[in-house]
Order: sequence, then C-alpha cells, then structure tokens
Amino acid sequence: MRPVFRDANLQKVLDRRGYVQTPLLDASQVDALKRFYFDTLSQSGGSLLAAEADFKSKGEITYDFTFIDRNPAYKRLVFDALVAALDGPQRQLLDDYRPIIANFIHKKPDGGEVPLHQNWAFVDERRCTSVSIWCPLVDSSGANGTLQFVDGSHKRFGEMRGPMVPWELNHIQREIIDGHLTPAHDIAAGQAVILDDSIVHYSGINRTEGLRLAIQLILVPREERTIHFHMNPPSASDKIEKLEVDVEFFMNFHPWKKPENFRHLATLPHQARFMGLGDFEERLRQPRFDGVSAES
Repeated sequence: MRPVFRDANLQKVLDRRGYVQTPLLDASQVDALKRFYFDTLSQSGGSLLAAEADFKSKGEITYDFTFIDRNPAYKRLVFDALVAALDGPQRQLLDDYRPIIANFIHKKPDGGEVPLHQNWAFVDERRCTSVSIWCPLVDSSGANGTLQFVDGSHKRFGEMRGPMVPWELNHIQREIIDGHLTPAHDIAAGQAVILDDSIVHYSGINRTEGLRLAIQLILVPREERTIHFHMNPPSASDKIEKLEVDVEFFMNFHPWKKPENFRHLATLPHQARFMGLGDFEERLRQPRFDGVSAES
C-alpha cells in the first residue's frame, strides 16, 4: 500500500487509528488566515441548497463551508490561499500529495453540527489513501464542536461514497455517536488532525459564544487520478457512475445535481444495504478492505 506520510511512525498511527495529530501552523500563520477569511467573506455567494436540485435533504446545514459556496471565484480564491499557506507543511509531512479541495469551516454559536459521516471517496482506496488536513484557527474543544472519530473505522465501510449514494450506516448514526466516538480533545490553534477520508467521524454543535473557525485541505497522491461516485436517484438507484474528475470539477460542482465536465470510467451495480449496530461492531473487528494491517 502506498504510504501517506514520510515519517514511518506517523504512518503506523494512521494505519492503526485512521488519523494523527501534529503541529502545522505557527501563530502568525493562523492570524493571517483568520484575517484572510474575514477580509474576503464579502465575496462569498452563500451556500448552495439541496432544494435547488429538488433533492429532499434530511437536515439543514448550519455551518459555513466553502465547498458548497455558489461563487466559483470565491472558492478559487480560498483554494489558492489555503494551498499556498499549507504547501510547505504538507510537503514535509506527506509523501508527494496534491490538493483537490480547500475549505474554511465556520460554526456559529449554537449551530454547526456536522452529522456522522465518511468523507467522499476521491481515489481507489484499495490502492492508496486520500487525506484531509483539518486545522482549527482557534483552540478546539468539546465545547465548540471538535472532531470525533470511530477509531480504526477507516477502510471498513462504504467504498463507493458520494453525495447521492445511500450510506450503509445511516440507520445507526445515533447509536454510533452515543457509544463509539473518541473526541480529539484540546487541539490548539495551528495544530492539525490529518485523517484518512474513509474514517467515520463527527463534530458537534458550537456551544460557546466564541469564534469556531477551521480550515480543511483534501489531498490525493500526486500520481493517482481523482474519482467521484455519482448516483441519480430515484430513477437509477441500482447503479453508481464512477467518474474521473479534477480540481476544476469541484470548483463548479453542485453536490445535489448531476455532475458535468468529467470522464466516465464505469457504471457499477449497487444495492442499498443498511447495517445494524451488531453488524457495525463486527465489521470493526474484521480486516480492512485494502488488506493493510492495523497493528502498531
């Protein structure tokens, strides 16, 4: 399996837990990114909505997330700024990765819950790993909605993950949140959590009156093609389209509409299956689907 990290010890932690915590930015870099966020926020076009695509969403998105901004020019501005800010640190940490998506994530007081999920699949995860670098720009804690993980859940669920693809853990989200999460406590501003995009994770409401702002950079191995899984329900809920995409695809992308500007790679059969809690717990004890051992 292709390594993610240059450091073998970090790689062992990632293989075992599915995420690592590491220093990333200094105080001056953190302050510069906070200033950039507020100085450019007027260029945001506001969030895209599921209703615009006649898609019935189960919940309202209560956090600001650059990826679903309706202004592609603003998304490019944020992408360029975050890629530049993290270029040196990520090159030192990661083994030749390239960025594909960049976000500011802003949770307002009394809002901002991010439901239990896995990030989408951006690569063939039997060959390699895509990662997200998540870095808070203010100290992160349980009170303001830090990240929480199902340790060791990476490469065990949902290989074909995309915005319209039913998730096999949908029916047991509350049970997993109540009984299987490990919080990433007390992450100082500028510290980073680097996570395997296939890990099951969650973050809660910002229950403080203070700023809760973080950045995210999603990266893939430089040599690997970037993929996207799309389903077109309800007319074609028995198949998933596997597409080859690029950075520009995500700049102009509406998560709840049929994608445009891509290369079609395959049409794959799909049957929706939803796991019970016992099945979930058993899967956690089984080998990863990529065959990598999680031994430390």
